Amino acid sequence: MSAINETLIRDVVVDVMARLGSARPSHEADQKPCGHSPCPLPTGSGAVGRRPGEGFRSSMHEIGSVNRRSAGGKFGVFQDANDACVAAQGAFEKLRQKGVAARAKVVEIVKTMADANAAEWGRIELEETKIGRLDHKIEKLQIIKLVPGVEWLNPYGRSGDHGITLEEYTPFGVVAAVTPSTHSIPTLSGNVINIVAAGNAVVFNAHPGAARCAAMAVREYNRAIERETGIENLITIIEQPTLDSFKAMCSHEVVRLLCVTGGPAVVKAAMQIGKRAICAGPGNPPVLVDDTCCLTHAAKTIIQGAAYDNNLLCIGEKEIFALESIADRLMEHLAENGAARLNGSQLERLTRAAFTFSEGRGGGCAHATVNRELLGKDAAVLARAAGVDVKPATQLLFAETSADHPFVVEEQMMPFVPIVRVKSVEEGIERSIEAEHGYKHTSIIHSHDVENMTAMARALDTTLFIKNGPCMSGLGLGGEGYLSYSIATPTGEGVTNPRTFTRVRRCVMVDNLRIY
Repeated sequence: MSAINETLIRDVVVDVMARLGSARPSHEADQKPCGHSPCPLPTGSGAVGRRPGEGFRSSMHEIGSVNRRSAGGKFGVFQDANDACVAAQGAFEKLRQKGVAARAKVVEIVKTMADANAAEWGRIELEETKIGRLDHKIEKLQIIKLVPGVEWLNPYGRSGDHGITLEEYTPFGVVAAVTPSTHSIPTLSGNVINIVAAGNAVVFNAHPGAARCAAMAVREYNRAIERETGIENLITIIEQPTLDSFKAMCSHEVVRLLCVTGGPAVVKAAMQIGKRAICAGPGNPPVLVDDTCCLTHAAKTIIQGAAYDNNLLCIGEKEIFALESIADRLMEHLAENGAARLNGSQLERLTRAAFTFSEGRGGGCAHATVNRELLGKDAAVLARAAGVDVKPATQLLFAETSADHPFVVEEQMMPFVPIVRVKSVEEGIERSIEAEHGYKHTSIIHSHDVENMTAMARALDTTLFIKNGPCMSGLGLGGEGYLSYSIATPTGEGVTNPRTFTRVRRCVMVDNLRIY
């Protein structure tokens, strides 16, 4: 009997048994991948149902039965963090047996499905999160093919007078991952490629604001993976994520490594778990524009980058520092290329709408809090909040501000960029350092002066440093390189790839096997 037929028969048996009452009902069997909320199922705190004192051995005994007894535990979607982790451990053991060929097949499946379903999945994600732009949601899935796979795991070999040494990149086992609402399915998909290419299984706790679309993608990926490889639950996810499920997932005994993509709070929480954590944290990328660059090109690329998905990208252009001698001309070029300029009163109205302030404080306060209702909204929505109408095709708003304005200080993730005049490149670099807050995430310069480029690169010391291009070119989109949606700045791994999720193991043969 073929593996495909076995899988189909197993699915039918599980569904029939569920309907006869021999197992908890599985609602996913009749649910189409539409992104709507699934039928309500029992929820838990993450570790519910685990007997006190159970250890690794008991977890391993549960692997074979986890799907039969776990509500929602079909095609990787679970109600309980413990069940999700145990199922992922079982999948890891199967993946290890099937070898690199199975990993490559999973990578192929994810890349193919992300591209084929980009239009539908992008729409579903936008409908759930209500942030960003549909065309860019779709594109972020179409470019998943740029994420590297098993080809990145070439071993290192050394031969000498005393024999040979081989170093290989080997998996950790089960990786626990957290994904953001800004790029839910793309981040999940990119993480799956990197993590599985490295030989691991993965369990996800998605952002609650994008949990339904993430669970839908996991369900569909697992259907295809099980059909093509015979491995069940290689990707698992907690359907209704909570802080409790996050803690239970990260602290579970089978989880060996954490991958967290999100804001400062979730990164801090992950780093306190006590396990190795790969953390992609916040950014507030500054842009420096000097008097040697092509201003037309600079304006076009600033619009392209800052407007991308309504500035939800952590690498997106957030604030601009322009030399006084060219600041007016830069703003003219921005307006000529489709961005809309706000005057002082309009900026003030937008600031009041976009931020809340502590009692007794007003506009310009460095301790402003971003109004989440405006995150990722279209430029036209921000313009209305500013009291002005703009053309529907307008992608970006801009205005001149002071260096301590909330739009400069805060990572605001809106299609608006503040422009600050500076007297010199040196002042521009100093202002950029202040605005970037030491996140060491991303910085951008538009210049034809190599010394200015070098000075900014050394001073800011960011993981990504982009010269004369939009922010996306730092991830292989218009520039050379490879793609990842998790850029690990707090923990130092940088742009993640399959090697990021491996252990390096050395095998040594002393005085033998050297053939010369």
